[in-house]
Amino acid sequence: MTYKHILYGVEDGVARIALNDPKTMNGVTEDMGHEMVDAFDRAGREARAVVLTGEGRGFCSGANLSAAQDMLADPLRDFGGQLDRAFNPVIMAIKRMAQPVITAIRGPAAGYGAGLAAAGDVVMMSENAYFFCAFCHVGLVPDGGATYLLSQAVGRVRAMQMMLLGEKIDARTALDWGLVTKVVPDEELDEAAMNLAKGLAQGPRSLGLIKRMAWDALDSSLETALQAERRGQCEAGRTEDFLEGVKSFVEKRKPLFKGI
Repeated sequence: MTYKHILYGVEDGVARIALNDPKTMNGVTEDMGHEMVDAFDRAGREARAVVLTGEGRGFCSGANLSAAQDMLADPLRDFGGQLDRAFNPVIMAIKRMAQPVITAIRGPAAGYGAGLAAAGDVVMMSENAYFFCAFCHVGLVPDGGATYLLSQAVGRVRAMQMMLLGEKIDARTALDWGLVTKVVPDEELDEAAMNLAKGLAQGPRSLGLIKRMAWDALDSSLETALQAERRGQCEAGRTEDFLEGVKSFVEKRKPLFKGI
């Protein structure tokens, strides 16, 4: 696929996927959604970690409502259709891929962008970044998995505050609430995200298992999680990276993992 709405590149085992429509602060269209799904699928074959970010001053301003103007005259219009066709598959691609995904956010993570940002396995924000669940201001409901992801991250009451009141949540508040992993100065965001991703790209194959188990545990009982850990430990214990991990521990040196 030729990418017209995103940028894609791989460096040192890290795939960088960047939304690339700065004039709209990376408002998402169906075409952009399709390209992101393809890029995540490609990264699953070509990289060992992923950074998802946005070009320009914003991470993502949400769905590009200007692109949907032609639907407004139809009384049977279905704005949910684009979620099925292009937006939800992006969130599921992030969840399902074995590689850890870092979302690197500057400026707004608004509307659909709030869910997209929160879907990262590691969430990094610059000091000028903010979450903005603006749906209530335009008469829509949250999407991008926000109702689930935000409630899981900060609890129902704070998620309700974000979604019902439509308030901007700045980076420091997001960090205090446990919504993000790290906040860095704006000029350091790109380098910090890439450095962290490069470290993850040098990690063992078990990182993918950890990611899968952590996502699954969100909807599991303790008993189910324990059994998942038992299966995951069996799988991880049979990897070459585990053998290297034990060998390097005994030899008191840094392990050289290959992701196999």
